[in-house]
Amino acid sequence: MAMQRIALATILAIVLACIATTVLGALIARRIISNVGNIKAVGVGVYSDSRCTIPTSSIDWGFLEPGSSKQFTIYVKNEGNVPIKLSMEVNNWNPQSASNYMTLTWDRQNYVLNPSDCAPAVLTLTVSQDISGVTSFSFDIIIIGAENA
Repeated sequence: MAMQRIALATILAIVLACIATTVLGALIARRIISNVGNIKAVGVGVYSDSRCTIPTSSIDWGFLEPGSSKQFTIYVKNEGNVPIKLSMEVNNWNPQSASNYMTLTWDRQNYVLNPSDCAPAVLTLTVSQDISGVTSFSFDIIIIGAENA
């Protein structure tokens, strides 16, 4: 009887060792390693409302008089996750000669915009007193948000 208990205990120990090895082997084979990291994203959005919810893709300047200026407010949002420095470019004037008589400026040049922030920007279109040969015009405004290094 003592021999049977020893044999039974030995068999049980071997079975438990096999089960433990199988379970541990499965845990090692299925080991999950969590990862955490950050990806820099630079993005800029342009909106027509102060909550930055209504995207804008065009501006109608209406009729302008020679020697006049007109302002238009847009809202710029940093849609990335790093601070950005704002700048603006103008191109694709139609007719090309309009660029000789019209100037677009804004009040946010080199402004640093933090992630998720939305800031008003006033665009000012100025028409020279000497404008001639331009009765209608179009151009593209490019708002640039560059990582503020």
